Amino acid sequence: MSDAAEPTVPSQDLWPAPYAEHAVHATVRLPGSKSLTNRALVLAALSDGPSVVGAALSSRDTRLMAEALRTLGAGVDAGSDGRSDWAVTPGPLRGGGTVDCGLAGTVMRFVPPVAALADGPVRLDGDPHARTRPMHEVLRGLRGLGVLVDDEGRGTLPLTVLGRGRVRGGRVTIDASASSQFISALLLSAARYDEGVEVHHDGPPVPSLPHIEMTVAQLRLHGIEVDDSEPDRWHVPPSRVRAVDVRVEPDLSSAAPFLAAALVTGGSVTVPDWPAPTTQAGDALREILTLMGGRVERTGAGLVVSGTGVLHGLDHDLHDVGELTPAVAALCALADGPSHLRGVAHIRGHETDRLTALADELTALGAGVRATEDGLRIVPAPMTGGVFHTYADHRMAHAAVIVGLAVPGVLVEDVATTSKTFPDFPGAWSELLSSSG
Repeated sequence: MSDAAEPTVPSQDLWPAPYAEHAVHATVRLPGSKSLTNRALVLAALSDGPSVVGAALSSRDTRLMAEALRTLGAGVDAGSDGRSDWAVTPGPLRGGGTVDCGLAGTVMRFVPPVAALADGPVRLDGDPHARTRPMHEVLRGLRGLGVLVDDEGRGTLPLTVLGRGRVRGGRVTIDASASSQFISALLLSAARYDEGVEVHHDGPPVPSLPHIEMTVAQLRLHGIEVDDSEPDRWHVPPSRVRAVDVRVEPDLSSAAPFLAAALVTGGSVTVPDWPAPTTQAGDALREILTLMGGRVERTGAGLVVSGTGVLHGLDHDLHDVGELTPAVAALCALADGPSHLRGVAHIRGHETDRLTALADELTALGAGVRATEDGLRIVPAPMTGGVFHTYADHRMAHAAVIVGLAVPGVLVEDVATTSKTFPDFPGAWSELLSSSG
């Protein structure tokens, strides 16, 4: 039996994944990065004046973050006209409210350190599966910094942060091997703590290091000093958080299914405004897709990925870019040889146990997939259509539609879960396929 969250969406909520009868040739404009948007919103709410988060992503996760910060006393004007520039006005941080985290890791982990600065208790809860996502090391770190947290010993949501208006801060040691967000969570609010924060990691290697690099870059953008000169140690001294207008980069991880379409169909897909340099994990797609037989180049129009319709198997460590695993696994299931994806044990604690879920769903369609302790072994085989369960996980939906390009009759359960990072993904995906021919 699967260890992934059980599918709960009614059977009638099935979306036929479009099958590609011709090569796809398209230009795809990506929405803003969820990871960057939520980091920028937190820092703007902690800053010393009003600022604007430009090109912000408007999705479930970012709206939850905006509402969480409003609950704590900040003004976040996302507008009612669909504009992507969000005005943030800091305010005195207040307690007494309840924060809905949904299934957003950035909300459930980044908000408690902010709530610790509020003048009263703040309760946090979320979707049912959010209560299974690990929080214990964030809470351990907060307690070591002088914060009172009532989680009834669970180490998960729901919990209450007993804010007292200020936090002592200091030095803590945690094990962040389950999620880089544990480190980022403590760093984002660190400059507002009396003694700042020095975080040491003690344990297996921290996954998804680009996300910590993203956090450090955003802190420095706001004038905050960060000493990350030693491995597994980050130090932020107390300082003001300078109000800065920022512009959010496109979400490169959301490019994965669209760029995959170029390889699967033997077409080409262009993504304008691909940033260089960038701290986003999605930038690793350039290397991964090249290894799988794609051609990747930068042009005046943007990043262009083209394919021949033949995919090569892959032996690759995805430890630092685990969020790409579902899309890459789907490509591997369509490849011309076996693949081994490694280093991603930590994605068992994401929106669902992604390793078990991918093995279950791809195997159900006919591929030979086995979940290992830290990855997947994939032996391609002829696949047939059927229901692809998503477990309320947007990345699982990405895997499903990639398979659907080459396998007729794939039915995606709860495709609306893609709104977590990509508003109207089904519309964008259908438009992509309509451009084929």
